[in-house]
Amino acid sequence: MGLYLNPPQHAAIFCVDEKTAIQALDRLDPVLPLSPGRAERHGFEYARHGTLSLYAAFDTRTGEVMGRTAKRHTSAEFVAFLTDLVAHRPRRQAIHVILDNLATHKTQQVEAFLQEHPTVRLHFTPTYSSWLNQVELWFAKIERDLIARGIFRSQQDLKRKIMRYIRQYNKAAKPVKWKYADPRYRITPLLSGTGH
Repeated sequence: MGLYLNPPQHAAIFCVDEKTAIQALDRLDPVLPLSPGRAERHGFEYARHGTLSLYAAFDTRTGEVMGRTAKRHTSAEFVAFLTDLVAHRPRRQAIHVILDNLATHKTQQVEAFLQEHPTVRLHFTPTYSSWLNQVELWFAKIERDLIARGIFRSQQDLKRKIMRYIRQYNKAAKPVKWKYADPRYRITPLLSGTGH
């Protein structure tokens, strides 16, 4: 919480996570649009074209997202994503990464990466508290806006549409501003995301 409420002045703070097994589904029947008195409708049959994982880093200061897709969800892919993240930051800038306790985040490959990049620090959310990671709010947004009702003719089509979505989103990105839902409960605060 301290990184959200009182971030280090010259450091970059990212919320990082993976959205795994996003299916490239191609509906066999066209979506029928809204009409007076009728909701949008679509068929239940579809063709599967495989899955992708999406690695995303949510910048807590700007709300911008850096993303990368991968065919597999592995520690090596996670390290490759962290390497990209570091490459896009000024040299020697402190980078704080908020993430969950997933096993792929704690492998020897990750430890070797951290040894090579001493400016990067990982901060793990408590078990069963991944909701504290602000990138989860962004994942909910891309799920609603693109993935849930999308039509993807291949893994490459899914990747292209995800990356286009990220570019569009970043044009008007906003940081998450959390607040107490009810100030009477300051001991156990309820947090809500706004700005999305």
